[in-house]
Amino acid sequence: MEFFSKNTKGLLLCLVIAVPSWFAGLAFPVIGGPVIAIILGMIVTLFIKDKSAFQDGINYCSKKILQYAVILLGFGLNLSVILETGRQSLPIIICTITTSLVIAFVLSKVMHIPGKISTLVGVGSSICGGSAIAATAPVIDADDEEVAQAISVIFFFNVLAAVLFPHFGNLLGFSQTSGEAFGIFAGTAINDTSSVTAAASTWDTMFGLGSATLDKAVTVKLTRTLAIIPITLVLAFYRAKKEKSSAGSSVSLKKIFPFFIIYFVIASVITTAATSLAGVPADFFSPLKEMSKFFIVLAMAAIGLSTNIVKLVKTGGKPILLGLCCWIGITAVSLVLQHILGIW
Repeated sequence: MEFFSKNTKGLLLCLVIAVPSWFAGLAFPVIGGPVIAIILGMIVTLFIKDKSAFQDGINYCSKKILQYAVILLGFGLNLSVILETGRQSLPIIICTITTSLVIAFVLSKVMHIPGKISTLVGVGSSICGGSAIAATAPVIDADDEEVAQAISVIFFFNVLAAVLFPHFGNLLGFSQTSGEAFGIFAGTAINDTSSVTAAASTWDTMFGLGSATLDKAVTVKLTRTLAIIPITLVLAFYRAKKEKSSAGSSVSLKKIFPFFIIYFVIASVITTAATSLAGVPADFFSPLKEMSKFFIVLAMAAIGLSTNIVKLVKTGGKPILLGLCCWIGITAVSLVLQHILGIW
């Protein structure tokens, strides 16, 4: 009962924002529900003078619901299918992820960008946009404003990529009879799944390829998503080591270890075993995948409610430049490696 008395008002407020944001995201997939929820949350919070009655529920949404979303995301991953079809793109995925993380690390030092924001932007750019940020934020103990800023940067470049990449790919001379080259390009160089699917679908429509490009792009994108696991674990151990050295005593790894990532892996294993060994159709897990997406929207509504939009705008210049550099680096590396591997 104590849980409900503390959290109900905040949860309901987040829900009121998340539901219309979810449907708006379905209508405008290039923008996506999470971004709409953050924006609405930022606007709504300007009109609430005293948030104390809502704060516990808002905090629960932005922390716990976000972790539950990542766990449910695991039910969208069939490890055997991804590893089989993603083998071709694996060198590109590894190199693009490494490029983005290195750029984020170097520029955070050169441009004096706070470490948590640069980590979130680097991980979001290199792996899977909002989902990667959702998984990484609790591991590095990022606050809501840092998460909102990183999501905003990723969103900006997602929209640009979804609109520009099909025309850019045509200009570069990608095959118009096969979706393989552009599918791999979209899957490795575009941040968020929503924009990957938007760009790949546009390419299929432009050249009448059915869903060939979309299937390839989504598979590559899901393979990238697996990188959430090692990166969050490395960040957890790095944080433990850093806190131990600063505190001068031992730090409990149990307190900061991202156990929800373990549950994410278990969910993926369950999906893999059920679909590959037991013959369960992949559509069986679709409701859980959709619930994961809605939980991310719900969590982003909470993050928007906790964000100072004025401060966000004032401090947004450097993270946007960082995101641009990561985006350019990933795009360039993807194109060069595709050319070297004979895909394009």
